[in-house]
Amino acid sequence: MIWWLELGFFGLLILAAVVALTVRDMIAAVATLTAYSFLAAGLLALMGAVDVALTEAALGAGITGVLLVGAFSRLDRRTPD
Repeated sequence: MIWWLELGFFGLLILAAVVALTVRDMIAAVATLTAYSFLAAGLLALMGAVDVALTEAALGAGITGVLLVGAFSRLDRRTPD
C-alpha cells in the first residue's frame, strides 16, 4: 500500500488521542474521539479491512458519539478546576 499515507493516518490518530486527553470541555473531547474513530476507520480501510472500517465508522463514531453527546448534554460541560 501507500506507506506514507498510512503513516500520516497513524500520526493523526496519535494527535487526536493526545488532544482528547488534554481538552477540558467534554463535548469537545467527544468530538475529538469521534474524529479519532473516523481516522481509525480510514486507516483500516487503507489496510484492506473494509468491513471492519465500516463497523468502526458506524458504531465507533456514529452511535457512540451521539450517545455520549446526549449523555454529556445533561451534565455540567466543564471540569470544576
